[in-house]
Formats: sequence, structure tokens, C-alpha cells
Amino acid sequence: MNILVGDILTMKKPHPCGSAQWQVLRIGADFRLRCLGCGHEVMGARSKFEKQIKALVREGKTLSLEDIRK
Repeated sequence: MNILVGDILTMKKPHPCGSAQWQVLRIGADFRLRCLGCGHEVMGARSKFEKQIKALVREGKTLSLEDIRK
């Protein structure tokens, strides 16, 4: 997947605070994400997070899963 630092990911399941949007802080074998609702930061395996992505917002444009996987 083509994901960059600064992208906003919309996940399939919301965080307990109610927000489903996360900002990408670090990429590599692991992702570091910050919840845009409460500011909580998590780090985990790239493969785990890639399965949960519903949409991506980059530079104000919402990209679908087909656009991300190119």
C-alpha cells in the first residue's frame, strides 16, 4: 500500500473515544498512528493496520482502497 507520513486513515472500527480517523506518524515494518479524537498513539504491525483501513485522506482528497493499493 502507498501510505505516507501525515496521511489520515479512516479505519473500519472506531477507537473507544468514538473517532475512526488516525494520523500516520511513522511508516516502515510498523506503523505509529495518532487518534484524531483523543490524541492516543499506538504502534503496531503494518500488516495488522493495513487490513483495517477503510479510506485514506491525503492533501484534502479522500482516496478509496483501490487507489491506495496501487
